[in-house]
Amino acid sequence: MAQKEGGTEQGRVKTGDNLGAKAMAGAPIAGGGVVVEVREKKGPLRAAIPTMPFPLAVICLFLNTFIPGLGTFISAFTVLCGARSELISEKGVCCVFWLNVAAALIQILTAVIMVGWIMSIFWGMDMVILASCRDQGVPQDV
Repeated sequence: MAQKEGGTEQGRVKTGDNLGAKAMAGAPIAGGGVVVEVREKKGPLRAAIPTMPFPLAVICLFLNTFIPGLGTFISAFTVLCGARSELISEKGVCCVFWLNVAAALIQILTAVIMVGWIMSIFWGMDMVILASCRDQGVPQDV
């Protein structure tokens, strides 16, 4: 993640891919700036979203869209069936399962005031994004 320390920005410099022109590490590019890669820091609930097969992720998105929290609740059980998550290595399968159940309950209980419904749809979209990255062989932290 890019951070300001002592007035300078630190981060990993992206080189070459999809820039149009090759950029050397730390070298300015055509627009006069430096390309810096920034990684998103994920909270425990977001990191607990399992990486499922694409068709199952689409079904969970569909369920989350029409019945808030149901797709998230089903995705919790995929963790018990072997779906991977960024948090499993740190917390274990059981903890990741309960974090997903907690996220589903939050979505269900707050759906009345629309917050849970919107959260549920975004959760389903994250599932589909993680599944598509998995199918394309892209690392999960994208």
